[in-house]
Amino acid sequence: MSYIPVSRRTIRRHRASERSTRRLVAALSAGAVVAWLLSVLLSAAVNVDGYVHDIDLVVHDLFLVVAFGAIILVDWHGFLWLIGRRTLGEIIRLDGAATPLIWGGLAGMLATGVFLSPHLENPMTDVKLAAVLVLSLNGIMLIPLMRRLARRPAKTALGDLSLGQRVHLMSCLVVSQLCWWTAIIIGFINAQS
Repeated sequence: MSYIPVSRRTIRRHRASERSTRRLVAALSAGAVVAWLLSVLLSAAVNVDGYVHDIDLVVHDLFLVVAFGAIILVDWHGFLWLIGRRTLGEIIRLDGAATPLIWGGLAGMLATGVFLSPHLENPMTDVKLAAVLVLSLNGIMLIPLMRRLARRPAKTALGDLSLGQRVHLMSCLVVSQLCWWTAIIIGFINAQS
């Protein structure tokens, strides 16, 4: 560990920032769980058929395209950063631009999912819903790391990160892709039946 001379005020500001990030993560996690529960509980109570269901399915799929498309774009550029073809600064900027699309798309999917009349007694549907909750929480758990990375120089490479940061980044990437693909595949299988 190297010593970097900083003022006490800077140290206090950094600690306050870390505490505020932990509070933000806790609040967002609680909000994600509540939104997910509300969507699942309302979907059990609401039953729509015919034209309204078909329109809702199209809107749900549009939100999926927006959110997952943004995820794929960020993950692809992240991969390019891993192999040295992009800078960290570019990834941070892209992530900032894509974040509203990702969370807006996810919120739209939760809202429109209420009217899709999911078969909650189907174990595959339960797996899909669990994957949606996990991917939401996974995205929130990435916030502290992204805030730390945003403070690093734009030319920072993967090897410049600590082992913990690399493990955090890679595990969040794997969990994200597994959950998104699980939810998408099960959703399309369920739509066929």
